[in-house]
Amino acid sequence: MLEAPIIHNTFVVERDYPTTPERVFAAFADPVKKRRWFAEGENHTVDEFEMDFRVGGIERAVSHFKEGSPFPGTALITEGIYHDIVPNRRIVTSATMILGDRRISVSLATIEISPNQNSAKLVLTHQGVFFEGSDGPERREGGWRKIAERLAKELARE
Repeated sequence: MLEAPIIHNTFVVERDYPTTPERVFAAFADPVKKRRWFAEGENHTVDEFEMDFRVGGIERAVSHFKEGSPFPGTALITEGIYHDIVPNRRIVTSATMILGDRRISVSLATIEISPNQNSAKLVLTHQGVFFEGSDGPERREGGWRKIAERLAKELARE
């Protein structure tokens, strides 16, 4: 029996935020803020979130999808490692994603933050390999676009 091929994909999400690069970076670096805009969501409950924001540090989130979501009752585990951090400019992290009992993807995310007139420009480059039964590149890109919107709401809170 042949298994479905893996899918390699790269996408870029760009967004300008009406704030400083320092505030955008702080939203990634502060565990309380990041949990609020990155890990929490309307379709799932967060059971666990830990973050050690330093090169070599880990980030781990465990959640369960709610009823009415695409995967009701299913656990989602994301485990990542920070590879490069340049304050107020860049974060590079890799992560694995596990849905239920299946590893569905491995990804590398590069977050670049730069001043852009009266705003901060964020460029997220996501390079992923998606395994059988994964959410796939289109759904992942859509998820990152929603996360970028939630970051905008987080930045507006302050």
